[in-house]
Amino acid sequence: MPTVLVSAAGLVLDPDAALIHADDLGLVHGDGLFETMLVREGRACGADRHLARLRDSASVAGLPAVDVADLTRMVDAGVAQWRRVGSGEGMLRLVCTRGREGDPAAAPTLFLTVDPVPDRVAVARRDGVRAVTLPTAYEPGSAQHAPWLLAGVKSLSYAVNVAALRHARGLGADDAIFVSAAGTVLEGPRGSVVAVIDGALVTPPRDDGILPGTTQDALFDLAAAEGVPAVERPLTVEDLYAAQEVWLLSSVTLAARVRELNGRACRRQDVIDVACLVHRSAGS
Repeated sequence: MPTVLVSAAGLVLDPDAALIHADDLGLVHGDGLFETMLVREGRACGADRHLARLRDSASVAGLPAVDVADLTRMVDAGVAQWRRVGSGEGMLRLVCTRGREGDPAAAPTLFLTVDPVPDRVAVARRDGVRAVTLPTAYEPGSAQHAPWLLAGVKSLSYAVNVAALRHARGLGADDAIFVSAAGTVLEGPRGSVVAVIDGALVTPPRDDGILPGTTQDALFDLAAAEGVPAVERPLTVEDLYAAQEVWLLSSVTLAARVRELNGRACRRQDVIDVACLVHRSAGS
């Protein structure tokens, strides 16, 4: 199935066409941002939340302001083309880089792709995942006084996340959960951590090195509307072991139950139908 490729002007391009210059700062330095969305039933799920996060991240990262209306036109063009050439769910990736090196007047590089959802997604949704916790050097509170860490930004500098997933697979697991230097739970390499504790949805505070998860955010909004308790508070690995359920939420997989953590079976009490809530909230 061919990749869908859309330019900054909202034009559908030949997916084999050259698009990135060799000196693009997104390529040579990872200096840029991206957002990934699930395309299903003819729409990009949570597009407004993703585009708002990209706009806010551009400010934090010192990138030129992005025009959400222009990004929306790109997304619409990509989704329309996917309906014509694709089949089933798609994974839409919107990329924004600082542009070419050595040219201060260079415009940011913007493009969008849509590809089939990876096979691992259906497996994770159906069977859940085995995860391991991985330590980081992040100190709680660093996000507030060290903004250059870009702790809450979905940056193209994604090598650490990819290396973490590779390391987890080497240990026989499917995914990972990052832990701060103080032992508090942060997030996964590609998703938010949500636990069910005492009948409430609990996620780590987003103002402490956590990328504001669009899927988690939509879930908590729906939970509030339906009277399901949902709170942000610090979590430890011991909290996850004791939780009634542990989930990893992301834009494409949506909800994957953590069935095993560090080789220990996780509890499954089905107090809250998290998967159902997440799939419903993906439409918001």
